[in-house]
Amino acid sequence: MLAKRTSKNQVTLPKAIVQTVGEADYYDVTVEDGKIVLTPVRLQQADAVRAKLEELGITQDDVGEAIAWARKRA
Repeated sequence: MLAKRTSKNQVTLPKAIVQTVGEADYYDVTVEDGKIVLTPVRLQQADAVRAKLEELGITQDDVGEAIAWARKRA
C-alpha cells in the first residue's frame, strides 16, 4: 500500500493497516535499517511511555517546565 507525505510532513495511514493493528492516537516512530517503523502506543502502555521518557532523560521537572513555558506563550 502507498501513503503520501504532505507538504506538512503528514501521512494518512491506510484504513486496512489501521484495522489490522488496531486504532491508536499515538505512534512511537523509529528508524530500523532505513525504514520508518510506526508502533501504536495505547493508554495501557503508559509504562512503555515512561520508560521511553527515562531513556531520553526527560524528568517530571522537565515536563513541568515545558508546560509552564507553553502556558506563558499562549
